[in-house]
Amino acid sequence: MKTSCRSKSSLSSKMRIEAFALQIFCLVSAHGAIADQAARILQFSTSRMEMQCHHQDSKVHRRSHIDHAMKVSPQDGMKEADKVSELPGQPGRALFDQYAGYVTVNSTSGKALFYYFAEAAEDPSTKPLVLWLNGGPGCSSLGGAMLEIGPFFVNSDNRTLSTNKYAWNNVANMLFLESPAGVGFSYSNTTSDYNNTGDSSTATDSYTFLVNWLERFPEYKGRDFFITGESYGGHYIPQLANTILSNNKITNAPFINLKGVAIGNAYLDDNTNTRATMDYFWTHAMISREAHQAVQKNCSFNGTYTGGCRTAITAANMELGIIDPYNIYASVCWNASNPQELHGMAANTDPCALYYIQTYLNNPEVQRALHANTTGLKRPWTDCRTSDIITPENWKDAPVSMLPSIRRLISSEVSTWLYSGDVDSVCPVTSTQYSLDLLGLPTNSSWRSWYSDDDQVGGYVIGYKGLVFATVRGAGHMVPTYQPRRALTLFSSFLQGKLPPE
Repeated sequence: MKTSCRSKSSLSSKMRIEAFALQIFCLVSAHGAIADQAARILQFSTSRMEMQCHHQDSKVHRRSHIDHAMKVSPQDGMKEADKVSELPGQPGRALFDQYAGYVTVNSTSGKALFYYFAEAAEDPSTKPLVLWLNGGPGCSSLGGAMLEIGPFFVNSDNRTLSTNKYAWNNVANMLFLESPAGVGFSYSNTTSDYNNTGDSSTATDSYTFLVNWLERFPEYKGRDFFITGESYGGHYIPQLANTILSNNKITNAPFINLKGVAIGNAYLDDNTNTRATMDYFWTHAMISREAHQAVQKNCSFNGTYTGGCRTAITAANMELGIIDPYNIYASVCWNASNPQELHGMAANTDPCALYYIQTYLNNPEVQRALHANTTGLKRPWTDCRTSDIITPENWKDAPVSMLPSIRRLISSEVSTWLYSGDVDSVCPVTSTQYSLDLLGLPTNSSWRSWYSDDDQVGGYVIGYKGLVFATVRGAGHMVPTYQPRRALTLFSSFLQGKLPPE
């Protein structure tokens, strides 16, 4: 990092952190010790600019291929060793195979990434392979499986599971990866790996994981492959996809049959996201007219935050109260120790669900069943690694905008979908719309409503040249958590390469 860069930005960045501190504190307090990916994206977006100074663009990620240290290691017998016979508390015998375990991505440093894989419930040999990535940075995709789209939810007793009838493995083979090292059960034996992580190294490690995982599961080589996720997945997914495309061009490199990417409530661009959040607050009657006007007057949203802008943003945040910003109409979890207070709530809308998941995954019996924590990690599993390992200070690279990466995917004819739950204020629908304005793509299919199988409007959709944008009505930051039926309809349409039903 250049000293001149820090000297120009440090005061501004520190004050920006202070401007958002109360909002983050309220969010984390309302949800207890588990800071989820929505809180994480707030923390990350308001602190990393001190290190970047907004002079970095995405060119650092335009690598033609990953470095030569990557290699495909022998995986003989490891698939069978990874098979999960049954999860503790599972509701009966599963009608699909489950696998879990570690893939080493750097044998020198002892870096290994943890995965959970649920094959399709019907005809897995005919279904595509889909990788799911949660955001953060620093949040667990295993948590995403158990909170959003996996085959099972954890019940409020922290011990038993219930079936998710809208699980995405109804239509695809679902692979969940905990990345980078330090997230969830993933680890490195070299401490400096935690101090020198970032977008680029995460893409490299994720690619290394994929080629070795495919060696372990060779029946999926050549299978149609899709990458999906949410939040800071707006960084992870385009960069991993471009890494795959670059390596596919190299002679004798493993070929991954990438067909498409889909990102929910994506964090794509620093400036559009900050402006869009303030506009979202105003248009949803969360802040006063005066507060919004002050933000508009004092903030240019071009990477420079003046004293007047900081004051205006602080004042606007003060007006929010203690709410759930990643679903502005949802309840907050005040007492996870008394699940009776939540009696009657659906599992996927329980505001304390992350507590149940954390307790379940820290059960030694569960870890043995998942072949997890085999090295005796000196830290518990948490949904997001927010303070001790994955920190803004340790995150060495992150482009101000991912739009150049999105353009490269479109030009490579990779099916690209962006979708937004319309009650999220952290990475709001307005942010994606502002990013689409910057992309300036021609329209192929006009804006219209779409429907799920309950005959209700599921949201709205518009088709651009090379990109589809859809909203999901009544969904928050983690779309499948709040609207599982609609999320599955949208996901199925994405896999089929057609717009969701009219």
